[in-house]
Amino acid sequence: MGGNFERMIAVVNEAFGSRNDTGQISVDETERELLAAIHPATLSELDNEDGPIVWILLVPTTTAIMQRFLNGTISEKQLLQETQPGTAYDAIYLCSASVLPEYRNKGLSKKVALDAIDAIRESHNIKALFYWPFSNEGKLLATSLATSTGLPLYEKGN
Repeated sequence: MGGNFERMIAVVNEAFGSRNDTGQISVDETERELLAAIHPATLSELDNEDGPIVWILLVPTTTAIMQRFLNGTISEKQLLQETQPGTAYDAIYLCSASVLPEYRNKGLSKKVALDAIDAIRESHNIKALFYWPFSNEGKLLATSLATSTGLPLYEKGN
């Protein structure tokens, strides 16, 4: 696996501070199992010989759950817990994109995310994308994904 795994964990912790916010998805073992049951493309990565260089987390869900999240009625963790495997999903939460610094601005996160969105769209009639902005780069990626897919994009206010 090489040294990239530990570096990716540091990138995630620095960007999202998820260990300090119990309302965020933490991608622990239980959550990884739920994500895999929801759809195999929820957790996507690009690797090189030293391990992961890009991690993408997308959560297909329903527009009803999306609206409750966008309105602040439920947390990110609750969004995941309320998304049931086997449901007809019609929205995708663009949860996170993490990239090692030396691989940024090369279009890799966009490619991995588009491949994951396409895989989800093969079995679900997706009508919207939504995200919670943590950085300008994240906002730019979400906007680019919406443009590339032709789907409307909704943003959660802080």
